[in-house]
Amino acid sequence: MDKITVIVPVYNEEKYLEQCLDSIINQTYKNLEIILVDDGSTDSSLEICKKYKKIDKRIKVIHKENGGLSSARNAGLDAAHGKFIMFCDSDDYYVPKSCEILLKEINKKKADYVVGNYIHCREDGTWWDKPIFDQEQYKNFKININDHEKSFYIMSSSVCNKMFRRSFLRKHQLRFVEGIPAEDAIFTMYCFMKAERTYYVKDIMYVYRQRNSGSSISTNNNLNYFKGISKAYKINYLNFKENNELGFYRYFYLKTLFYIVYKFIDSTVMNEDEQELALEELQWFTKLSRKLNIKYRNEEFFDIIKLINKGNFRKAIERCAKIREIRSKMSEEDKLKMSKIPPKEYHKYIINEGLYGKKKNSFDSGYEKLGIRYRGQDITTELGEVL
Repeated sequence: MDKITVIVPVYNEEKYLEQCLDSIINQTYKNLEIILVDDGSTDSSLEICKKYKKIDKRIKVIHKENGGLSSARNAGLDAAHGKFIMFCDSDDYYVPKSCEILLKEINKKKADYVVGNYIHCREDGTWWDKPIFDQEQYKNFKININDHEKSFYIMSSSVCNKMFRRSFLRKHQLRFVEGIPAEDAIFTMYCFMKAERTYYVKDIMYVYRQRNSGSSISTNNNLNYFKGISKAYKINYLNFKENNELGFYRYFYLKTLFYIVYKFIDSTVMNEDEQELALEELQWFTKLSRKLNIKYRNEEFFDIIKLINKGNFRKAIERCAKIREIRSKMSEEDKLKMSKIPPKEYHKYIINEGLYGKKKNSFDSGYEKLGIRYRGQDITTELGEVL
């Protein structure tokens, strides 16, 4: 039987950790190596990990100094022996047959990795009404980077609804970039560009807890977060450009643009000066919309983008504050819906859809004008001197 390594980074998740671990040890597929990486927790998380190690011999506990989510995941990868790799965040959990179903699919299709559907739950654990991907609209299918209708939408940034072939990760020396947020997006998008065979499974595999205060293992949405996200987005952009996949990137970019602007809108931890500096950090990214031929529709969202592009940060901050007030009275479900473009609407924002095909890449070296300095380092393994 093939061994699956499940890597769980843990940081101060005593409230939810047991539900997470119960979901793993009770999987219907039993040949698991479970690696719990305690990233310097200051609550009882490490004690919970040790307790479960005594209960289940498949569990290995690694305790390390706090280095962040990427560092914890990399430590897990270093210790992994399984033929296949899965990741589970310590405040989320699997459904009982996640490992069994994904393993069957990855072996059947001889895939580099497979992607499962997932659903949000509230802080109290109750599920939202519908999974992220409509199960009638999106059946099981092969994901293709040239498919800008289904594949780009299914190809979410999270690593937690996926099973990877370890030999594929080792072949491409894939690790998580440490020290910046959006590490999932860099990792999964590079996997997507390098994989020869990737498949989607419509069944719900993963339950992602949507927390009002945000996960304690992730970075708060402060100025440092937006500085880090800017670096991560530059790495992702350059990865797509180097691999001549800007056609797909335009769709990924549009999804990401909405995501990060609403992250800024919802942030309540920055003063006005910090907000202005954060927008200055992100300005190269909003300006990239013009380079990518993104259509500015008559929406308040793009009025904000125009203000950021012009450097009128104070006015943009005022607009964001009005939207933040409206969103503060909305449910988490409605807020998420507001911050996403429906999949069938993306084409309305994309001008000249065939412009960035495999053979015709109209991008030039003008990206330096957007503040991106690239020196040729291996950006799949470490940040180094890339920016």
